[in-house]
Amino acid sequence: MLDQTALTPQAAPSLPRVLGLFGAVMLTLSCITPTSSLFIIVPEVLAGQGSGAVLALAAGLVVSAGIAFCYAELGTLAPSSGGEYAMVTTVLGRFAGWITFGLSASLLVVIPPIIALGTADYLADLFTVDRALAGAVVMLLATLFAVLDVRSNAFITGIFLAIEIIAAAVVAGFGFLNSQRDVSVLVSPVVPDGQGGLSAFSLGILMAGLTVTMFSFNGFGSAVYLTEEIKDPRRNVPRTVFWALGLAGAIIIIPTAAAVLGVGSLDDLVNGTFPDYVRAWTSPGFAAVINLGIAIAILNAVLVMALQNGRVIFASGRDRAWPEPVNRALTRLHPRWGSPWVSTLAIGLPGALMAALFDIEGLLGVTSVILTLVSLVIAVAALRARAGGYRRAAAWRMPLWPVVPVAVIAALLYALAEQELKDLAIAGAIVAICAAYYLFYLRPRTASRWVVATPEDEAA
Repeated sequence: MLDQTALTPQAAPSLPRVLGLFGAVMLTLSCITPTSSLFIIVPEVLAGQGSGAVLALAAGLVVSAGIAFCYAELGTLAPSSGGEYAMVTTVLGRFAGWITFGLSASLLVVIPPIIALGTADYLADLFTVDRALAGAVVMLLATLFAVLDVRSNAFITGIFLAIEIIAAAVVAGFGFLNSQRDVSVLVSPVVPDGQGGLSAFSLGILMAGLTVTMFSFNGFGSAVYLTEEIKDPRRNVPRTVFWALGLAGAIIIIPTAAAVLGVGSLDDLVNGTFPDYVRAWTSPGFAAVINLGIAIAILNAVLVMALQNGRVIFASGRDRAWPEPVNRALTRLHPRWGSPWVSTLAIGLPGALMAALFDIEGLLGVTSVILTLVSLVIAVAALRARAGGYRRAAAWRMPLWPVVPVAVIAALLYALAEQELKDLAIAGAIVAICAAYYLFYLRPRTASRWVVATPEDEAA
């Protein structure tokens, strides 16, 4: 006879609730890694948006805030370490949840090594190291640290985060002290053409960069990966999401405004980086110190991503997404630290290998498209979150529903229409592969595979 106990999610252990609001905010803010976004992603925004970068980032923050409302409501409606896929499955069904998992998992695999590869660039003032080797070492260290208990990681990331914020504050301070132009350039922006000329900033330019500016704030939704470890999640998960996003907005946008005002020429925004600006404002030695702060920010970001990504993979094993031997392995918790150590290694070690062997930085465009698709599905799920029985479910409820999710959907569809066909095709291929796995493996095994439920549901 078939052993049903071995097939149900109840057989898997639950993660301990040990995180308070402060620890959860520190981990989530570290996952956003605003300083890494500031120093790695924002220069691309400055090059494409010119002095309109602040407006473009503000637009990305507004759209991200709308998505944050959706995350906060759905994350308390379905509090599970599965994050996006658990929320979507609860509201839109198993197939939509699986597609969401596939898209999210591709981000979990690719984004950490992409960020880790930038480490060598910021250590160059101190010593020379191969980019691939540095990226692989950062991935490996972060993965090993992530196996520790979540409270230890909250403490470690809190220290690193403080160093990051100091570096961003110093950059902002020097930028404002060396201001070369009036603040009106921030609200009446122009775009340098790289040849000494200027062109007008337009809505089309802003929308073309929207997915990248949204990517700068990506990570606030990772609070939902911690819902099984956060105390009083229905109260603290929304607070974690909004505190983390608000702090990230300040850490990213204020130094960006300082850079726009402080560079010697707006044309410097096309080819310059923040270390270049700091070098011009201060000295090469001081720029090297800032670069070290950026390298610490990268390590911190990859550490938190490894920690939270492992929890998503743990949840997929608990929800029986794979053949049973794989599910049993992925749901093992460390006997001392209570962490999903097998899942953490399973998602982190391939990232280290990718950083060492492959040129994956060219995937930054497609990751922005996938992130937009996931956010789109979340917004659609938020529209369904008050239908039928969900209306009476215990959850935090966003204001201005359904205006917020409808506006988010419209903005994201517009942004997708502006993306490159190649990136859209790669995202479509991922969806097709996930659909095939669902149709040929998961769907025929409805009773025993992809049984998604929150720990609270299981206890009930």
